[in-house]
Amino acid sequence: PVCPVPLTVRGKADLSMKRRLGGSERDILVVQSNLAVTCEMLGRSEQALHAKREVYSGMVRLIGGEHESTLLAASNYANSLICLRRFEEAKSLSRKTIAVARRALGEGHRITLKMQWFYSESIYKDDCATLDDLHEAVGTLEDTARISRRLLGSAHPLAMAIEGSLRDARAALHARETPPGSALKSH
Repeated sequence: PVCPVPLTVRGKADLSMKRRLGGSERDILVVQSNLAVTCEMLGRSEQALHAKREVYSGMVRLIGGEHESTLLAASNYANSLICLRRFEEAKSLSRKTIAVARRALGEGHRITLKMQWFYSESIYKDDCATLDDLHEAVGTLEDTARISRRLLGSAHPLAMAIEGSLRDARAALHARETPPGSALKSH
């Protein structure tokens, strides 16, 4: 196995060279996106988040918010926000992007499904989520899971990941709805 550190050095060198040689902004954004993935692999989550934010902003500026590549960048950015437990930011970005993805790509597009999944995760993983929030997360995931099963099949990795989150969201909802000690009272 190759150590990922040289990838970071090579990626930074590639990015620097593209900038010096006047590479297109889109090529530079692709390299930045690859660097973000490498940073994540190295456990540098904050650096990865910063790079993903720059890529998303750059894509919006370069090709517009409705382009599939921009929506994919938004999806990657939202996922990083969730991993860093920045749920309010993830929820805001996802909510805004879901509407755009539905309009531009359609209800059943994989990016639309991912954004709905990430939106729900930003809710049910948040310890501050209200009971209403958890109901919303479960409802959104039920719809998303149904659509993903129908379009992708239940064995597709995305459909399976959404199903797993649906189970987790239902468990979070059940835990919140069940009063503490109620299981001990029933004999």
